[in-house]
Amino acid sequence: MEIDVKKFDHIARSVFFPVYPLIADQIITRTGITWGICLDIGCGGGYLGAALARITNLFVHFLDQSAEMLTIANGTIADSDLQERADTLQGDVMDIPLPNGVVNLAVSRGSIFFWEDLPRAFSEIYRVLAPDGWAYIGGGFGSREVRESIEREMASLNHNKGPFSNRVRRNLGPETRARFETALDKAGIKTFSILHDEEIGLWILMRKPGLCNAPKKPKK
Repeated sequence: MEIDVKKFDHIARSVFFPVYPLIADQIITRTGITWGICLDIGCGGGYLGAALARITNLFVHFLDQSAEMLTIANGTIADSDLQERADTLQGDVMDIPLPNGVVNLAVSRGSIFFWEDLPRAFSEIYRVLAPDGWAYIGGGFGSREVRESIEREMASLNHNKGPFSNRVRRNLGPETRARFETALDKAGIKTFSILHDEEIGLWILMRKPGLCNAPKKPKK
């Protein structure tokens, strides 16, 4: 899908900016992963991955198909002083350019609604997860209040035509959840749960079983 990258990023940096720290906190609370490798899939300008890096010791790979988006993500890395703890990868969720079992935390906000082959995407994410690794992927705004505020701002930008709120209801609705569950089943992934309500949004939590190999804080 072709997008206006500059317009998309301007909205992400302004209207949507309160979302990223809220979701980053929720991800860490639910997964407990604060060390190791993080993969931000469909990263756009890199705002979710950067928010995670600020509150953890994760090294973040920012993955996106768009070279233009990755240029913006590199700017986010520099602005956040993350040059030693982040890099960018150009690629697609259908063929993640990483070896098996190296990612402790895979995250993605919003891009899942554009993935053409969900079973393949879920299989690829599962492939790169390390033992005891987690994926937290889906869509949401962090809280009902933030969602309502963003919907008002987007309605104003769209001159009250309302397509954004309609798209949100469709993306976060029960039919989309059912589609995700069907795709997870086709991918053969059993160790997952789904968070879904008006407060949190719609998120898949996927965990690869292991031998408690989640990275530990190094000794001083």
